[in-house]
Amino acid sequence: MPTNMSLFSVNAILVLSTDDRSRILTRYYSAPHAPPGHIDSLGANPYPTLKEQKAFEKGLLEKTNKQTSDVILYDGRVVVFKMEGDVMLYVVGGGDENEIMLFGVVLALRDALAILLKNSTDKRTLVENYDLLSLAVDEIVDDGIILETDPVIVASRVTKPPTQDITSVKNIDLSEQGLLNAWEFGKSKLAERMRQL
Repeated sequence: MPTNMSLFSVNAILVLSTDDRSRILTRYYSAPHAPPGHIDSLGANPYPTLKEQKAFEKGLLEKTNKQTSDVILYDGRVVVFKMEGDVMLYVVGGGDENEIMLFGVVLALRDALAILLKNSTDKRTLVENYDLLSLAVDEIVDDGIILETDPVIVASRVTKPPTQDITSVKNIDLSEQGLLNAWEFGKSKLAERMRQL
């Protein structure tokens, strides 16, 4: 059997609530190219419709709810997961994918969220900070290809301010004298406008 020479390794990243079994964030990926000789590849998205995705997620939650391990084989796919508060973080790969590599992805996501959300990884916090969650997932995995597994780098990329704003902030004097100068400038401009009326 030929080895898989593709960088594509993640079929899905799921963040699901354990309380009400709702979806917080789900990303399903499809391989850009099917391996030669395979019509229905395990790299392809096996759950193209919302109904199939929800059925997969429901079964996955039921199977992993009381599990003590972090890696299972479910529906012919390797699934690694971590429970954080009232949410489950899942990374789903093909049946022949490296479990350690996938486990590194779920740990990177968990640790990056802990850094970004100050160790408050629960459903309410994730919903309120959905932008940070979405950006963190996008920094770790892009179209099924693992980009980064260092949580500190992921967190710094997610929270990095735009570079064009940094240059304008450097020119502002925030010392006491600088603030007094700004006050005097504003006061003189206001007095000038009042005289024009």
